Amino acid sequence: MTASEITRVRGAYQGRNRSSAYRDLVWTVATATDTSQNIADQTRQVLEIIEGNLKELGSDKQSIVSAQVYIARMADKPVMDEIWCDWIGANPQNWPQRACLGVALEGSVLIEITVTAVRKQSGSSASAAAH
Repeated sequence: MTASEITRVRGAYQGRNRSSAYRDLVWTVATATDTSQNIADQTRQVLEIIEGNLKELGSDKQSIVSAQVYIARMADKPVMDEIWCDWIGANPQNWPQRACLGVALEGSVLIEITVTAVRKQSGSSASAAAH
């Protein structure tokens, strides 16, 4: 593996990227852009950002294999769970493994989500990767 085999998408903060990809795996993280909002609105923002980040690197929410949800107040987890379930859909085949942790987040950030997903491959890439 060389550094050129890793795709990195620059984020807003020094010392870290918002997304990375290597071969068929994608990693991304997001927090809400408007932290004046409540947990429901911040969760929706974060999931929208995650979805866009995945798309940018050739994946989607149905390809998430693992998710970690960091939440500032565990009392907000039922609200977050409802929005998550609506977003991820009713098909258990699309549900990732997920952990939810109560943590101290910076400022008025109420939620941070990080996911690992599988990147979609085009026909030629898939056959090349198989050989």
